[in-house]
Amino acid sequence: MNIRVLLDLLVGDAQADRTVPPTGFTARLTVFTAGAMAFLAVFALALSLATGRLADRWSAELARTSTLRISAPADQADAQLRAAVNVLETTPGIASARALTNEEQQALLEPWFGPGLPLDTLPIPQLIEIIEQDDGYDAIGLRARLQAEVPGAVLDDHTRWREPLIDAAGRLRTLGWVSILLIGASMVALITLAAQAALAANAQVIRVMRLVGAKDIYIARAFVRRFTLRGLTGAAIGTFFGMIAVLLLPSADVAGGFLTGLGFQGFQWLYPLVIPLIGGVSAFFATRTAALRMLKEQS
Repeated sequence: MNIRVLLDLLVGDAQADRTVPPTGFTARLTVFTAGAMAFLAVFALALSLATGRLADRWSAELARTSTLRISAPADQADAQLRAAVNVLETTPGIASARALTNEEQQALLEPWFGPGLPLDTLPIPQLIEIIEQDDGYDAIGLRARLQAEVPGAVLDDHTRWREPLIDAAGRLRTLGWVSILLIGASMVALITLAAQAALAANAQVIRVMRLVGAKDIYIARAFVRRFTLRGLTGAAIGTFFGMIAVLLLPSADVAGGFLTGLGFQGFQWLYPLVIPLIGGVSAFFATRTAALRMLKEQS
């Protein structure tokens, strides 16, 4: 839109504006539709951004950790543990390796087996936590060394279950953006229908204006202005209440996981402010196309 079109939208024309009813069904429908769609778009945007953060966090955190599991007879457990730690400490790319204590292993198993699990009487493997350096390590080479020096050791670099989680988060983020596109398309369709209904309801007035010399573009401009402002206003109201609703959601918490981190963070709170502008632009082009087409059909 150029400067002249923008001025026409803001100032308008009193004579042309009379062809568009200021209130009524079409006015309420346009404002409600734009507001509802903007409200939903805020949540779809929050979902998309949250899953993006989740995928990045999983990729960064899980990629730097691994677990070594040692299953050995009781008389060989300590020897294999020392040998495994020695192998890990001398492997390039590993920042640290630490054997978990009985209390830590019991805490890991407690959600599954309950408190007070007697680890001493159960054949539970010894776990070693591995923290990688930024460049990582050669998993294939490490497995070969462990197989030769620590027969009871099994290396788990979390690849099997890390990649599906990251892939699922990425797809959910894509689904959020697709939802935003569908919401926008639905808003355009409903505003188009509302504009067509207003044009049909004012067919008699439009014929009179044509008789006195009014051009189609002059008549259409009034519809475009009125419906663009309605779409912009409705989208602004919906965005405001959507941001308030997102603000009231629980803040991010490690224990709560993904469900407590659906809000915006930092400068991301500026992103929803674009939604009203998109709503206004969508209403402008949707109404302009519908008005010119309907006026052409009525001529």
